[in-house]
Amino acid sequence: MESKALLLVALGVWLQSLTSFPAGVAAADARGDFKDIESKFALRTPEDTAEDNCHLIPGVAESVSNCHFNHSSKTFVVIHGWTVTGMYESWVPKLVAALYKREPDSNVIVVDWLYRAQQHYPVSAGYTKLVGNDVARFINWMEEEFNYPLDNVHLLGYSLGAHAAGVAGSLTNKKVNRITGLDPAGPNFEYAEAPSRLSPDDADFVDVLHTFTRGSPGRSIGIQKPVGHVDIYPNGGTFQPGCNLGEAIRVIAERGLGDVDQLVKCSHERSIHLFIDSLLNEENPSKAYRCNSKEAFEKGLCLSCRKNRCNNVGYEINKVRAKRSSKMYLKTRSQMPYKVFHYQVKIHFSGAESGKQHNQAFEISLYGTVAESENIPFTLPEVATNKTYSFLIYTEVDIGELLMMKLKWKSDSYFSWQDWWSSPSFVVERIRVKAGETQKKVIFCAREKVSQLQKGKDSAVFVKCHDKSLKKSG
Repeated sequence: MESKALLLVALGVWLQSLTSFPAGVAAADARGDFKDIESKFALRTPEDTAEDNCHLIPGVAESVSNCHFNHSSKTFVVIHGWTVTGMYESWVPKLVAALYKREPDSNVIVVDWLYRAQQHYPVSAGYTKLVGNDVARFINWMEEEFNYPLDNVHLLGYSLGAHAAGVAGSLTNKKVNRITGLDPAGPNFEYAEAPSRLSPDDADFVDVLHTFTRGSPGRSIGIQKPVGHVDIYPNGGTFQPGCNLGEAIRVIAERGLGDVDQLVKCSHERSIHLFIDSLLNEENPSKAYRCNSKEAFEKGLCLSCRKNRCNNVGYEINKVRAKRSSKMYLKTRSQMPYKVFHYQVKIHFSGAESGKQHNQAFEISLYGTVAESENIPFTLPEVATNKTYSFLIYTEVDIGELLMMKLKWKSDSYFSWQDWWSSPSFVVERIRVKAGETQKKVIFCAREKVSQLQKGKDSAVFVKCHDKSLKKSG
């Protein structure tokens, strides 16, 4: 029993050493002695985005000039997350290349903490404090030695790396300009205090993308609670399109088992690819919308851009700092470019139909000046007469200005005698549509005098109300 107690005490001391800053750090810094920094800082180049060919070494001023560091431009510091293989993941050179494409004169530094990151997850999670401390000392040295402005520093951390970035930001002498958290890790951090995880206090501006929050709090891969000034939850944040099992089987069939790890991380890593998308497609940034809940967003109730209620996703985000975090939502495509076009649709059902219909499937088609998007499926949890329903739909193409729409009430997938003998029907006179991206509102009227929407029958056609009145007067 005594040996077991001693073992537990020793284990506690060891864990404490992982989650506290090493003694003598201040003294070491005062002596200009950085030899205890284990993390490495590689300045990658646009010509070679995949290799760590030149390292900036804290305390060695010549290393900075040898690597051709650009003192008059901004600096991106990329911090990877937990790794099973002990090697960089395939997204690292892709992000480096995208950063250089957007900002050709910048410095893109990749932090190598691979040895610490390949331990058992709880151990690597504890190491984020030490890594953050390493990064902060490196940044402080750059500022003190070269008078490099921290307003030019943007930290980008993925998974555990997001929390290392947060720790670093909390320890720099002055605040860095920005930290972007790319699906910050959830386990060990969901209930952690602010100093040991990413938080809004860690930089002048902190923006966060949450892409894999499925599961109970503390057990989901990505952290669920907001930890920045602006927290964006694409597709609700729980799971991302294109990351399902069917997609996994298709990719394995096409590419072999080599990409299995990518599929496991698909939703988690989507945060990085959304940010890369924002760097490469600067003309058409995706828009996110502030909302109290993803349920309200799904009803289309949050497509407002008044008073900073919408924002760009990724690099061109507007740096809005409210007293409390803004939770924002958007839909995306399953692959790059991820941008979609959001619409709120409000339909009022009237007529003699009695009783409620539950979980009814519909299809809506939109026709615009540029293109059309047909047969967009949606389900209403209930449909009843003399009630108005609001819901969100989105298109993957820009259809331009809306001109016409069609609405179809789908028959049940199973055979129903009731539908066979007498299909239920409602009257729909008007449909109101609001476009999130343009903020335009359009009212559509039934093309016929009475638009009977009958289950399992032909689509009802709606045109812009002023177009209809013009036709009548003509």
